[in-house]
Amino acid sequence: MLLKSKFKLATAIGIILSMLSLLVHLFLANYSAGGLTKGSMHMDDVLPFGPRPRPRRLWGPLRKLDHLHPFVHPSKSYAAPSKHNGFIYAKIYGGFEKIQSSICDLVAVARLLNATLVIPEIQATTRAKGISPKFKSFSYLYDEDHFIDALSNDVAVVRGLPKDLREARKKIKFPTVSPRNSATPEYYITQVLPRLVKSKVIGVIVNGGNCLQSILPASLEEFQRLRCRVAFHALRLRPQIQALGSQIVGRLRASGRPYLAYHPGLLRDTLAFHGCAELFQDIHTELIQHRRNQMIKRGTVKEQLTVDSVSRKMAGLCPIMPEEVGLLLQALKELSDLVGPEDPLALDLLQPPPPKSEKQLIEEWKRAGPRPRPLPPPPSRPFYAHEKEGWYGWIGENETEPDASPIEFRRQAHRLLWDALDYFVSVEADAFFPGFHNDGSGWPDYSSLIMGHRLYQKPSGITYRPDRKIVASLFENVSDHRYHPPRNWTIAAREHLNRSAGVEGVVSSAMLSRPVSFLSHPLPECSCRTPKSPAIQPVKDSNGRLLFGGEKECPDWMARSLAMASAKNSEPQNEDYEDELPEDDSRPGMQQESDRSDANKSSEQDEEMDPDD
Repeated sequence: MLLKSKFKLATAIGIILSMLSLLVHLFLANYSAGGLTKGSMHMDDVLPFGPRPRPRRLWGPLRKLDHLHPFVHPSKSYAAPSKHNGFIYAKIYGGFEKIQSSICDLVAVARLLNATLVIPEIQATTRAKGISPKFKSFSYLYDEDHFIDALSNDVAVVRGLPKDLREARKKIKFPTVSPRNSATPEYYITQVLPRLVKSKVIGVIVNGGNCLQSILPASLEEFQRLRCRVAFHALRLRPQIQALGSQIVGRLRASGRPYLAYHPGLLRDTLAFHGCAELFQDIHTELIQHRRNQMIKRGTVKEQLTVDSVSRKMAGLCPIMPEEVGLLLQALKELSDLVGPEDPLALDLLQPPPPKSEKQLIEEWKRAGPRPRPLPPPPSRPFYAHEKEGWYGWIGENETEPDASPIEFRRQAHRLLWDALDYFVSVEADAFFPGFHNDGSGWPDYSSLIMGHRLYQKPSGITYRPDRKIVASLFENVSDHRYHPPRNWTIAAREHLNRSAGVEGVVSSAMLSRPVSFLSHPLPECSCRTPKSPAIQPVKDSNGRLLFGGEKECPDWMARSLAMASAKNSEPQNEDYEDELPEDDSRPGMQQESDRSDANKSSEQDEEMDPDD
């Protein structure tokens, strides 16, 4: 009997010790993961299974940004245009990001000139042969009906010129302009408007993606909101693209887990512009250098053909490689807890054979036997069909890139669709990581526009904005142990990523992106803050312009709506902590890098794409 009592006592003590050990492990795991937001521990943070296994500390909203909300309603003084000065039609050359930026600028220009805007023509689709006739130019990417209706109070938009003007356009009777990159409002008022009033129709050829400067005077604040209404509401992807994008997002979230979208930014034009070719190998380096040579001849690049790509990377002018992104993100994720601490492996380097003495060499030479005769030269290697198409056939033989074939034009059109899907999925992602944003080229870049859309739609969502100079120095300091970095390196990487996702990252990114593209940082004009939000110290740039903290208070009706949504999300039965904003039915689209040689296409015969064809 006494033996049984001792056995029961020992069992009870063992169970108590096991429970204490489990609680200690949970406590340590909670405070050692290095999450993105610091706060009290919730049950959400430690539940590994169930319908909502997202750890709040890593994927939840950033509290320092959750007081911002999208708001682009025009002010009371904003009235419809009172007169009609004529029609503006436009041809847009370039990839997805340039198309998106150009359309927003063109709408603002049409409003500035009190003109009717003809649906812009996307040259990547009009030049493609054999693509589906169901979708014409603009409608290949966007919902035309929604675009026209959404802008009815801002700008008159039509599908084509009236029939008599259309015939005159085919005979090249109307003037055309090719505005330089980031043209000022004064340019349109003084140079374009008089020609528009005189001819009633004027064409605009857009090559660089920015036909209107990013930072407008304070008196044109309503035009900045108009840009946001175009980009984030009027430019809705056509239903087929939206449906497939939603299906992809649904599959990514089917397991109930969050997902991170990553865009590498390894684009040929950008790499050539910054001189990053030597980071790659063989034919890729030659292709990038070929494009750089073209830019030098056109005057786009005023440097030598070959530069030190490593020093450019250390200066933050080259993209973060996909492998490096994975290593950086490893500093945040639960993967390290899963595998546990591991010892670094010895480097598997090829060792040279030990040197041989002169006597050994003579003995080996004597044992080698009679020398064979030289072998005949091998026969000429035949060229295969796939090598005669594309860059296989020309890159090593001449300096002239061949004209695009019909199939290549079709691929360029298809690429717009893939970019639109990538854009949709990236905007909806739980987190986004750019490989190359704020590249300093003066062109709209894909990643920055995604980041601007996420900043507008859900400011508190996780969007990393890494400083590539800091990232390059981090990898330089751990070059010998990058797969098993020391703990202090992991902490430094984690701290930088956390800062880049918060207010500090928003401000530093705005310093570089806003002068190039307003849509990359649509604050403070296109956001409002809740009345009870904490006091935020305004941040200004060197010219005294607000970058953060100058948002106006949300109107009362919107504040009440947000309060009701917040109360509903905090109810116990609704455990979705993502703090979603009211559903917005707009989904814009955008982007991919284009060939600068498209600038030479503006001299093509100017024939309008007939919407009735």
